[in-house]
Amino acid sequence: MEKQIPFTGILSEKAEENPDFFNWNRVKLRYCDGASFTGDGEDKAAQLQFRGQRIWLAAMEDLMAKGMRFANQALLSGCSAGGLASILHCDEFRGLLPRRTKVKCLSDAGLFLDAIDVSGGRTLRNMYSGVVHLQRVQNNLPRLCTNHLDPTSCFFPQNLIGNVQTPLFILNAAYDSWQIQSSIAPPSADPHGFWHDCRLNHAKCTSSQIQYLQGFRNQMLNAIKGFSMSRQNGLFINSCFAHCQTERQDTWFADDSPVIGNKAVAIAVGDWYFDRAGVKAVDCAYPCDKSCHNLVFK
Repeated sequence: MEKQIPFTGILSEKAEENPDFFNWNRVKLRYCDGASFTGDGEDKAAQLQFRGQRIWLAAMEDLMAKGMRFANQALLSGCSAGGLASILHCDEFRGLLPRRTKVKCLSDAGLFLDAIDVSGGRTLRNMYSGVVHLQRVQNNLPRLCTNHLDPTSCFFPQNLIGNVQTPLFILNAAYDSWQIQSSIAPPSADPHGFWHDCRLNHAKCTSSQIQYLQGFRNQMLNAIKGFSMSRQNGLFINSCFAHCQTERQDTWFADDSPVIGNKAVAIAVGDWYFDRAGVKAVDCAYPCDKSCHNLVFK
């Protein structure tokens, strides 16, 4: 693990790169546990300890002691597994800070869907089930969810976001490249390689494959329907083949950043956080957005 990483995008200290948050105290909590900081179990025989929840609590305790308890404003954000962590720990984070502190949460590329893969199986659900059981995640999942759903279902954001009390912003590419590769069309669900080229480069998808991906986008829009009704929540779902847009400078705030209705990601998040405007931005379906920074894999 590299000792230093550059702070770019939402973590940048330059006003021209990060107009709303450049002068904030910024902390990156390195992801290390494999369950979005919720695990708390062990496998004695294999000599494995899973301590994600304790790592999260220890980090928060340390930051509170260093002065975070005096914050006037706080934003818990993360991308990918960190985006899921932002959802899972959002209300917990709010509870750490005084009531006078303005607290909101941002999930970037964390809207992992309980989707059916191209073989009719549930690749991601199977993976999540393994994580949840191996790491004993169930005790750290929101009771409002586990009271009526199984623990694996309660690791999927679509079953959590409706119950988050703290203002939450969901930023996600409608054609999330990680989910295409690891959930919808992973090699395990595509033994003959029909999806191989499409998985790596959307420009090589057939019309029927694009149609399948439009179904995934529809599932995502359905998953956020109730969530988007709340005035305090924010939304930015762009029709890009991307994954993680807050920490990359080119997608967060640059001359040619992705936009929805002329609004870049950084401006949308800032408008929402500082209550300058409500933000419920949902892009038209692919291929209508020409501002995307689509990811292409070798």
